[in-house]
Amino acid sequence: MAKFISTIDKALSALCVTLSVFLVICVVWQVFSRYVLNQPSTYTDEIARFLFIWVGLIGAAYALGQKKHLAIDLLLTKLESSPKKQNFLNLLINIISLFFIILIMCYGGGKLVLDTMSAGQISPVLGIQMGWVYFAIPLSGAFMLIYLLRDISKELNN
Repeated sequence: MAKFISTIDKALSALCVTLSVFLVICVVWQVFSRYVLNQPSTYTDEIARFLFIWVGLIGAAYALGQKKHLAIDLLLTKLESSPKKQNFLNLLINIISLFFIILIMCYGGGKLVLDTMSAGQISPVLGIQMGWVYFAIPLSGAFMLIYLLRDISKELNN
């Protein structure tokens, strides 16, 4: 399992870096074409928007896996004296997160992708199916699901 998670970590970090590089290139080209060439690029704005969505969602999955996501640890610090209570609270938080990821990101995001694909919604400038843009939601949800199952398994074994 550790090797599988390590492979996912490397793939997600490489994907985030690659998408971020393309995002920066798009934004720099947009600024250059607008202010230097006086002919703003029509497609880089939309590409940058879509890349930003993907970087945010895939980055959130990676951050969850690295335990670097935003967390409010007020309850955990109050229960610092009791490791058993801390483990229970971590398990409860992970289970609640698991239900959220399954319902909202995997199910809801998957339904959004399918509905958008079947409706034939196309982006105005690039002309690509918007379902491919929205596919970042269930994909990042699937990676979050894997990380949460790992964390739940660790909590149950402690």
